[in-house]
Amino acid sequence: MTAAREIELKLDCDAGDLAALAVHPLLDSADAGTVALRATYYDTDAGDLRAAGLSLRVRRETRPDGERAIQTVKAGADGAGLFDRAEWERAIPGPAPDRGTLDDTPAGKVLAEAGEPEIAARFSTVIERAMRPIRYGASTIAVTLDRGRIETPGGAVPVCEAELELTEGDPADLFALAQALAETVPLRLGALAKGERGEAALAGRLDRPSKAERVALDPEVDAGEAFAAVARACLRHLRLNETVFLENRDPEALHQIRVALRRLRSAFTLFRPLFSADPAAATLRDEIKRVTEPFGRARNLDVFLDETLAPEIERRPDETGLHDLRALLLPERERAYAVVLAILDSAAWRGLIIDLVAWIEAGPWRRTGTERERPAQKFAAEVLERLRRRIKRRGRRLDRLEPEARHQVRIEAKKLRYGAEFFAGLYAEGKARRRHKAFVAALAALQDHLGALNDISTAHEIGAGLIPQEARSAEGAPDPAAVLFSAGLVATDVEARSHALLKDAAEAHAALLEVRPFWR
Repeated sequence: MTAAREIELKLDCDAGDLAALAVHPLLDSADAGTVALRATYYDTDAGDLRAAGLSLRVRRETRPDGERAIQTVKAGADGAGLFDRAEWERAIPGPAPDRGTLDDTPAGKVLAEAGEPEIAARFSTVIERAMRPIRYGASTIAVTLDRGRIETPGGAVPVCEAELELTEGDPADLFALAQALAETVPLRLGALAKGERGEAALAGRLDRPSKAERVALDPEVDAGEAFAAVARACLRHLRLNETVFLENRDPEALHQIRVALRRLRSAFTLFRPLFSADPAAATLRDEIKRVTEPFGRARNLDVFLDETLAPEIERRPDETGLHDLRALLLPERERAYAVVLAILDSAAWRGLIIDLVAWIEAGPWRRTGTERERPAQKFAAEVLERLRRRIKRRGRRLDRLEPEARHQVRIEAKKLRYGAEFFAGLYAEGKARRRHKAFVAALAALQDHLGALNDISTAHEIGAGLIPQEARSAEGAPDPAAVLFSAGLVATDVEARSHALLKDAAEAHAALLEVRPFWR
């Protein structure tokens, strides 16, 4: 069975937004229709299909002309918004999977290699789908508005999303339509397909922060496709944690949002030669940094309150000034969180993310220059080698550097760490894989020490900004003298750690340079 390509832009919204889309003038279609869909997703008890990046579903479609069953195998998605996946689909006679027809798909090979284990239902989806086939730009786009639920043994998860699927034409038209719709309806880039959402619900991960996933890179890929894969992974990481933070304000979700943003900006830097003829790259990178600058204040307060101050309170519970210090900073964190939430809830932010994915998938950089056509392995080796030399040069006598110079070494180390993670898939075999593991471990040790030193600097900055004028005069406010004294105690304790950290950082820098680079 030949695989078809499904190019689909997924957008999340709520029920009211979906109703607004249903009557949107851009989605007016003479061929509009509705269909009731009930799908069941299957896998083996050992999760063989999931491990291979595949999903298997059987969907029963109820239409005015009758009911039919469709069996579909899909390759997994690792991006956000644009789901460009291979799929194998055919009609089958009954509601259960047809094992015979699976032999013509990758699922058949996976099951054969696993010894033909039994497959069983994992969860189901119940969807009411409104369909709007339209013409937009030079393309034919199938717009579907889905509302329903995912049914799991642990309960139901609501589904409310719009999908724009390219039937014929240019993917750029998908983004142009999404941008036009987003001007009046608050749409967010989708990060999870229904099958992925069902699996996350089963595992209890939907409301939990998530770390960056490994970027799947074929060693034969070119530099342009490598960047696109890396950028998609960063956006997915961002959107998964954005959803969690908007729902429950989890500090770890905020931290992971910032990690995703740093990784994305680093990707722009590492792949800069690809964008020399496309000024939009620098514009987008700078705009992301500008818009999200306030996120740093919220995260710094999290670190100080939870990782610096909380241990001190536990160690000296009778020190009232420490409690007063916490009481003073908690409202500051609330205000910082309010700023972050306002940004994430803004139309400008949602539009920026759609603009970003549109540029990644269909921007001018994909049609200009020759750097993007270079083999990714060769491109990666040059980038990583350049960063390593920079860290070697700038990190000499690391324990004697001024804080700003040391901070620059930390930034370069972070870029090298992200680059090593981005390009890991290009060095996934044998000796290169073992060298990669050793190199990343040595780099992580250096980062940990430099990061701890940076936290000390942040603690000093927070302490310097304590006791605003209104807190001094407000009735019942913490005593300024006690607060400042306690802040001084905390600063003294963390400062004492800095001398040991400087020594450890210098040793970690030397150890890193002893490790053989995995790209050579």
